[in-house]
Amino acid sequence: MLRHLTIRDFVIVDRLELEFADGFGALTGETGAGKSILIDALTLALGERADAGVVRSGCEKAEVAATFAVGGLPPVLAWLSANDFDPDEDLLLRRIVDAGGRSRAYINGSPATAQQLREVGEWLVDIHGQHAHQSLLRSDAQRALLDAHAGLSVLARDVAVAFRAWREAEQLLSAASADAESLLRERQQLEWQIGELNALAFAEDEWAALDVEHRRLGHAASLIEGAQFALGVLAEDEAACERQIDSVATRLSGLAEYDPALEEVAALVHSVQAELSEAVSTLRRYTDRVDLDPARLAEVERRMEAVMNNARKYRVPPAELPALLAGWRQRLAVLDESADLAALEARLASAHQVFLAKAGELSGGRQRAAAEMGRAVSKIMHQLALAAGRFEVGLVPVAGGAVYGLEQVEFRVGGLAGLEAKPLAKVASGGELSRLSLAIQVLTSRAASVPTLIFDEVDVGIGGGVAEIVGRLLNELGGERQVLCVTHLPQVAAQADWQWQVSKSTCAGVTLSAIAPLDENGRVQEIARMLGGVEITEITLQHARELLRPMLRAAAGQATLGLD
Repeated sequence: MLRHLTIRDFVIVDRLELEFADGFGALTGETGAGKSILIDALTLALGERADAGVVRSGCEKAEVAATFAVGGLPPVLAWLSANDFDPDEDLLLRRIVDAGGRSRAYINGSPATAQQLREVGEWLVDIHGQHAHQSLLRSDAQRALLDAHAGLSVLARDVAVAFRAWREAEQLLSAASADAESLLRERQQLEWQIGELNALAFAEDEWAALDVEHRRLGHAASLIEGAQFALGVLAEDEAACERQIDSVATRLSGLAEYDPALEEVAALVHSVQAELSEAVSTLRRYTDRVDLDPARLAEVERRMEAVMNNARKYRVPPAELPALLAGWRQRLAVLDESADLAALEARLASAHQVFLAKAGELSGGRQRAAAEMGRAVSKIMHQLALAAGRFEVGLVPVAGGAVYGLEQVEFRVGGLAGLEAKPLAKVASGGELSRLSLAIQVLTSRAASVPTLIFDEVDVGIGGGVAEIVGRLLNELGGERQVLCVTHLPQVAAQADWQWQVSKSTCAGVTLSAIAPLDENGRVQEIARMLGGVEITEITLQHARELLRPMLRAAAGQATLGLD
C-alpha cells in the first residue's frame, strides 16, 4: 500500500512530504484549495501522461516520488524481477518533468519508461474519479466493469484477439476469391524481382565494406607514401623521433639519481618511448600489408556498379536492397498462401471455431457474474436510500458476435420509475446515478486485489443521511485495505480514521497549496467548517463533535488497548 509521497514544484505545490496510514483517510478543504492535485501528482508517478503544465511557474522541473509497501504482493515482486528492477519490500516510483515537457521515470532508482510505471501501478492503486457516473452510461464501460468484477478481463482480451484473427482470415479469403487474376500477376512480378536480387546476392552489410575497400584501394599510393613518410620521421631518418626520445629518456634517468624530482618526468618520457615504439611497429606491419592492386580495384568497382544499377532501378539506397528483398519474400509468402483457396477456407473455419469457443466461455462467465452483481449492487442501493430500486445486468445477444463477444452488456434499473427494469440512461436521475455509480464502485473495489483505493469526489450529488452511509461504506472498505477519499461532505469525512486538510495561501503574489494532518481538535474545526455558515458557532462545533464522536471513541479505544 501507499506509504510515502513526495511532491516538489508541482502545479501550486512547492514541497510536500506525506506519510500515509492504513485504513480510511479523508482529504478535505475549501473548493479550489488543490485537493485533487494530490491525486494528479500520484497519477503522474503511476505513469500518466506528463506535460510542461504540471511544472510550477518559475521552476525548472516538477518531481513526484511515491513509496509503496509491496512485500505482500508476489505479482509485483515477480514483475520487478522479470523487468530487471530490484525486488525490494519497498517500491519507489519516481517521475521528473522539466519545463520543456520532457519526463524521466525511475523504479527503485533505475531508469524506467512511463509504460512500465503504468504496468506496475495497476497492481498498486485503483482510482475512482468524480465523473465515473457519467462513463457508467456507456456500454463499453458497463461491459468492462462486469468483466473486471468477474475476473474475465484477460479472457475478454483473448476473445478480441480471436475475433480479429477470424475477420482477418475472412478478408484474406474474400480478397483471394475476388481478385485471383490480379494477385497472380503480382505474384509473378515478385518472383521475377526476387530472382534478380537473389542473383545479385547482396548481403546486408556488404555496401559499407565495399565502400571502405574502394576508398582504400583508390588511395593506395597515397597511403603507402604517407606511412613511409611517418616511419622516416619517427624511426628511420638520421634525426628520427625515436632516437631523440631514447636520448632524452637515458639522460633524464641518469639525472634522476641526483634529484628525485625528475623521476616523474623520466617516467612520462619512458611511457612516450613505449607508445612510440608500438606506433612504429604498427606502421611497419601496415606498410608490409598495403599494396597497389588495380585488378581488385576494378573488381570492387564492377560490384558497386551492379549494386547501384539495382538500387536505381528500384529507387532505394544501395544499403536498403536486402531489406527490400526481405519484404518481397514476405509478401510472396502471403500471396502463396492466398493462392490456396482450400487452405484459406480451412483457416477461416478454424479461426471461427476458436472465436466461438472462447466467446462461449466468456458468455458463461458473464451470465454467472451478472446475476451475482445484480444482487450485490441492489443490496448496496438499498443502503443508499434507493430501497425501491433493483439493479440488473442484461446480456443482449449480438448476431454473429463482435470483438467483445457474443453479447452486449447493459446495466438496467427497475423500481425507480416503474417496475420494469430499463437501461440506466433512461431511468436514473443525476442524484440516483451518482449513488448507483458509488454502489458499483464499492462492489468492484471489494472484489479487486489492489491494496490502495482512491475516491476523488465520488460522493457528488448526495447528502444528508445517505452521505453518512457512504462514509460508513468507505470506512468498511478501509478495514480491508487502504482508502483515501477527496470529499466535500462532512458526513463522509467524519467516518474517516484519519483526515488531512488542504489549504491555499498567497504570499508575495505566489499562490501555494499545503496539506496538514488534523488532530482531534483540528478535525472538529474542519468538520464544523464543512457543515457551513459564515461563522463557526458553538452549535456548529457541537454538531461536528456529534458527527465525529463514533470515530473518536473508536480511536480512544484502540489507544487504550495499545497501552494495555
